[in-house]
Amino acid sequence: MGIRESLKKQALGMSQKAMEKLMADEKRAMTVAQALGSVQRGKQALDRSQEELMRALSFAPRSDFKAVGKKLSGLKRRLRELDEKLEEIARE
Repeated sequence: MGIRESLKKQALGMSQKAMEKLMADEKRAMTVAQALGSVQRGKQALDRSQEELMRALSFAPRSDFKAVGKKLSGLKRRLRELDEKLEEIARE
């Protein structure tokens, strides 16, 4: 085992022990879970606000880019399928 793997294994073990100690107390675990939930809700609110602002400024928000990317990947897949069918027809 190389140094990198050894350090990675040690770090993982240490972080696991730290999480076990942190979550050992049920009250503390609930507090951590509530804090994480608050952070997630805050991020969602920030994302929504950012998207609204981008639309108000007539800029394309991230969700639009994701939607276009999905459509493009679908078109590329369909193009490959059609290309394969054309090759089959050309071989006949």
